[in-house]
Amino acid sequence: MDQQTISQRVQALGPWFHNIDLHGVQTAPEHFLGDYPRLHWQTFENALPRDLSGRSVLDIGCNAGFFSIQMKQRGAARVVGIDSDERYLNQARLAADVTGVEIEFLEMTVYDVATLGERFDVVLFMGVLYHLRHPLLALDLIHEHVARDLLVFQSMLRGSGQAGPVDADYPFSEQSVFDRPDFPRLHFVEHKYSGDPTNWWIPNRACAEAMLRSAGFAIASHPAPEVFVCRTVPLASRSDDPALYVELTPAREMARRRE
Repeated sequence: MDQQTISQRVQALGPWFHNIDLHGVQTAPEHFLGDYPRLHWQTFENALPRDLSGRSVLDIGCNAGFFSIQMKQRGAARVVGIDSDERYLNQARLAADVTGVEIEFLEMTVYDVATLGERFDVVLFMGVLYHLRHPLLALDLIHEHVARDLLVFQSMLRGSGQAGPVDADYPFSEQSVFDRPDFPRLHFVEHKYSGDPTNWWIPNRACAEAMLRSAGFAIASHPAPEVFVCRTVPLASRSDDPALYVELTPAREMARRRE
């Protein structure tokens, strides 16, 4: 595909959120975040394995496919990118075609991951959580159905960048802990934030970490301000924590409901 044809197709599929270099054609050269997501990727790329040979990758909310392409270029045997926006998926298919990598792109939401019917060695879940009305359910679904080992998580964070100690329990009379800026907080956006009506919930750092732990992801590293690399760990059994077991029922039953 020559540069003129690529340029025409890029224009036809615009606007783009991922700025990707397609044989000299930049898909979003005027991005308000600069050369995004390449510069963002450089802040945490060393936290992921350089060689993904033989591994499978699921990219949830893949957008135009920048990170899916990076995973394939690191040798991943299979990469699946999912997104709910058909335009983004068409952009991703063009980007993969021009860069010469084979990636499967599917139109679905994070709430549909149970229907994939398989687990992946690496799951990318970046830039999605704060766009969801049900963010903890999404993390539960990922843990229950698709994450085998590694989760790369990124979310917009607001509020304190500190994560203070959290006790296993507090007496009913304790109230001051909720005023601590380093206590887990999930900020609800009723209308819009940054002009976007899909920005629903924005955590502070402590909340992002607590939600990950609650969903069964142990934080292995925190390579960039909004990025956490996690390992999947087992959740409590019915006998260990009956209340949690009940709360996880919707995630376990999701696949069955969609059959």
